[in-house]
Amino acid sequence: MADLACACAEVPSWRWMRRDRRLGHGMPRREAKRDETESHRALIKNGKYFVPPEGDDDFKALFKRVAAAGGGRPVDEEGFPQGPWTPHLLAEAISRIEANRAGIDLRTVQLWFQDNDKGVSADNIRWLARIFGCDDPAATSAWQAALSAGQARLMARRRGKGRPDESDARHPGEDDGPSAAAGATPAPPQAPDVQDRAAARRGVDLARRSEAVLSHGSPLDLPATVFAGAVALGFLSYVLGIHSVAYARDDGFSKQAGFLWAPNWTVLFMVVLPLFFAFAGELLVFWKSEGRPSLLGGNDRKDSDAGWRRQVAASSTTYWAVFLICLGFAGVVQWVGVRLVPLLQGGDDHAIDWGALATVRPDLISVPQAIAFTGLAYLYMSLCFYLLFAGLILLHTVAHDCWTLDKASGGRIGPQSRPEAREVALRVLRGIFRCTVCGLLVAVCMKLQSSYVTTSAENIWRWLVNDARFDLPGPGDIISRAGSRTPTHYTSLLTASATAVVFLYAFLRVGRGRGLTAVRGRMAAAVGLLVAGYLMIDAFPGFSILLGAAILVAIYGLFDPGFGAGPRGTLEG
Repeated sequence: MADLACACAEVPSWRWMRRDRRLGHGMPRREAKRDETESHRALIKNGKYFVPPEGDDDFKALFKRVAAAGGGRPVDEEGFPQGPWTPHLLAEAISRIEANRAGIDLRTVQLWFQDNDKGVSADNIRWLARIFGCDDPAATSAWQAALSAGQARLMARRRGKGRPDESDARHPGEDDGPSAAAGATPAPPQAPDVQDRAAARRGVDLARRSEAVLSHGSPLDLPATVFAGAVALGFLSYVLGIHSVAYARDDGFSKQAGFLWAPNWTVLFMVVLPLFFAFAGELLVFWKSEGRPSLLGGNDRKDSDAGWRRQVAASSTTYWAVFLICLGFAGVVQWVGVRLVPLLQGGDDHAIDWGALATVRPDLISVPQAIAFTGLAYLYMSLCFYLLFAGLILLHTVAHDCWTLDKASGGRIGPQSRPEAREVALRVLRGIFRCTVCGLLVAVCMKLQSSYVTTSAENIWRWLVNDARFDLPGPGDIISRAGSRTPTHYTSLLTASATAVVFLYAFLRVGRGRGLTAVRGRMAAAVGLLVAGYLMIDAFPGFSILLGAAILVAIYGLFDPGFGAGPRGTLEG
């Protein structure tokens, strides 16, 4: 009987054990839920998503795993990371570390994401550990040990492939410095001015110098220089006697071909291009001194400047390509084909303008004088147009930089209030809109001149007025056209296309996800109207009415880019 009583007393205990197993190893349900919540919270350190350094992978596998998981990225309200790392986001995050004065090159970060055998230097292991460790000392130390071990495994794997010398060699573009385990002391980071001097010793940094020309010094320096060059050419044309010259065509019409009557050499270089440089310089100064530091949340100005210099340097190849095209092809090749050869051979099928007057009016200007004057004018033109396209590249860089900072913060730029971030984005859009209008007006001036020289009109203004009268009652002059070649049509189309593409990129990138307000729609409508006016030049009788309306709207937009909207007509939140 006693044994039976003992067996009965043990039954409840056995049943509780079965119930505890169903709840999870003897743990009550509430305690299991609380343990799961605490485990989830343990993955968040300092408001960032933490991924523990586990496994024995080499650096490539370890880096790709944590980058894809978003380790070290800010978390949203539910505790999830804001997406994986990208090369741009990671480079920007490393550059924001206060101790990292020298920053990091985007191309170095891109090497980490690629499938190759190139590793990471000891200095950059330190910065990656700070990022993946979420600025937590213990987590950063664990990640630094894991990354160093992963780098050692990567070097061992490279030696196993039969390349024993590559592990210790530094190849061009490879981020593979001395290992921390080897006892080597990493070199201190270079200051920005030391980097600048080192870059100067390596060669001409065209990107940095172009940016300096457009944004350093007084905002009137470059516009005044361009204006002074145009004035000097105008005075020189007056001295040579080709400032206002009419010649008789083969069909009996008298046509004005003077230098001062060509809008692509007077209005363009005296008014439109100086305005472009003034607006572009103003936007660049604002972005470097106020806009970018504001979006970074008030970080050190030196860190912001270093980040901007990296953005500019990333497009160095583009600057060189544009420089060679403007100076080599638009300058030298075009001058030889359009000016030098016709002057030496006595003319060809190109239309007659101020540069070819020596072939029809040798009593006014000789061939050597025309060669010297046109060569000087084309040199001035090619340099100005290089600066124009360099300005467009910088506008694209500003728009891309603004978008990158916005994307890095998950659409919530910096710790400051959202209206301030929206105001910065809108000011960037307004500056790019003003420059877009000026760039399109440059293309309009070029196409107007190239279209006029093929007509029988007495001068360009009479041609435009007579075209506008076509749609009005009353008789008008009959305008005929000659079959002459006009290469300026092609260069004007390139200018208009490049300008419109930069505006479209800024329109789609800056302020994305915040809706389209009336002010942005008006900017796009004004740009679209001006593009239509440019394309319709000499396409049908009466085009000058559409062109005149588009130019009036564009000029108004230069003074009021919001087209009547108040200062709070910003991007929707």
